[in-house]
Amino acid sequence: MKLSAEIRRTDATGAGVGNALSFLQTQDGVLKNADAILTRMSELASLATDVTKTTSDLALYQTEATSLTAQLTSMITEKFNGISLFGGGTLTVQTSQDATQHVDITQAGLATTTVTISTNALATSALSTVTAAIQTLADLRATNGSEQTRLAFAGDMLAVNKTNLEAANGRIIDVDVATESSQLARLNILQQAGTAMLAQANQSTQSILRLLA
Repeated sequence: MKLSAEIRRTDATGAGVGNALSFLQTQDGVLKNADAILTRMSELASLATDVTKTTSDLALYQTEATSLTAQLTSMITEKFNGISLFGGGTLTVQTSQDATQHVDITQAGLATTTVTISTNALATSALSTVTAAIQTLADLRATNGSEQTRLAFAGDMLAVNKTNLEAANGRIIDVDVATESSQLARLNILQQAGTAMLAQANQSTQSILRLLA
């Protein structure tokens, strides 16, 4: 019974690890899109440092940069099953059925990057800001990848533990069945022997009565 309970808990823990892994994969998908946005923003900032560009050109660059900032801000509010992907905290994932082991995963602290590139000078400053944001994003994706790896190994270990628990449980059940089968066979033999002895005793009694008659 205890082994069966452990197997059920292992299943539940494995499901939790799988969900946490999906959380990180979803988070990384958003971070990947954020990387594309920041890369484009850095390109716009570089274009805006060109002294040959007119005020109208710079205004167009700024319009696109503002739109990209809005999109980035929207992405930061993304959630997984109601849990914020970018809350800036940590979530503790249990990785063993007895709750003695766990892995902390990060709700990446992704911030909105606002750039102003309406002049050459502002564009130069914005380029540094975006470059720093790209580095921060790279760090977040590295952390995400390492946490995914840990959870994947934890999931594999749970699967191995479940297999071993099922095998142990099966051996116990097999032993019980074998023992009960042997006991049943023994009792059947004893019952048959007793029945045969009783029948023989009855027959002997009848023979004696016939002789007396």
